[in-house]
Amino acid sequence: MQPDAAGSLVASSVRRELMMTLIFDLDGTLVVEEASAEAALRATCVLAQKHNGVNPEALYVRIRESCRTFWHESPVRQYCLSIGISSWEGLWAEFCGDDENLHILAEWAPTYRKNSWQEALRQCGFGDDETLAKELSETYVRERRKRHIVYDDVLPTLEHFGQSCRLGLLTNGAPDLQRAKLEGSGLGIFFDTIVISGEVGFGKPDPRIFKLALARLDTKPEAAVMVGNSLKSDMSPAMEIGMMAIWVNREGKVGDKSIVPNAEVADLTKLKDIFEQDLARDGLKPRP
Repeated sequence: MQPDAAGSLVASSVRRELMMTLIFDLDGTLVVEEASAEAALRATCVLAQKHNGVNPEALYVRIRESCRTFWHESPVRQYCLSIGISSWEGLWAEFCGDDENLHILAEWAPTYRKNSWQEALRQCGFGDDETLAKELSETYVRERRKRHIVYDDVLPTLEHFGQSCRLGLLTNGAPDLQRAKLEGSGLGIFFDTIVISGEVGFGKPDPRIFKLALARLDTKPEAAVMVGNSLKSDMSPAMEIGMMAIWVNREGKVGDKSIVPNAEVADLTKLKDIFEQDLARDGLKPRP
């Protein structure tokens, strides 16, 4: 038997004994959030062209600008920042939940969506067409809820590690949005626990939400690994509380040199090798 094969077998045996925990981020790590939003926006803009002759590319540019502008006027802006809701997510969220901030957003959202589309249309030379703006805002909600793009490497990765590890999901966002993404993509079935910032009132990079996820998984930090695409929101706070961290750098970005994760991968296909070789030898502790 070759030494590298023997080493792999030993590492696999250790991994089974340790029963490690992997906690994944959602947007940009498992699901292609921005591409899904872009596709839905473009489909909505094409509809406007068919009915009213609006230049779809111009409208696409303008709606992205106008929704950011109006999103900054949110009556609970600080809350949106703390749980991580973006302007384009505000264009389709229902903001369901018990938090009073979500109730405020649910009441404000229809106005936000209509105003965003109305301003985009106005900048494209269509005046203050409130009827069309309302139609487009409702169309975008339908179009976005149909699109839940998952990276090709996700299902094989979750299926593989689900056989030998506990899996958790830790994501920022409005509860109904993140739940819709999990349901639409079919990913929810893989996780032993799902923690969404909008359901608990605080989000990444607050260390409390990482500790909450670990508590729900009955796992100590040294027996868990955070897998995510953000150095600031995923890697840094995870390492701060004693977890290991793997940065999924799909776009080949130049990272913040002050934040050094345990490993960097271009996609999830390399996780298996990292676990079976490097992390197991780095002293991952057995579950208590």
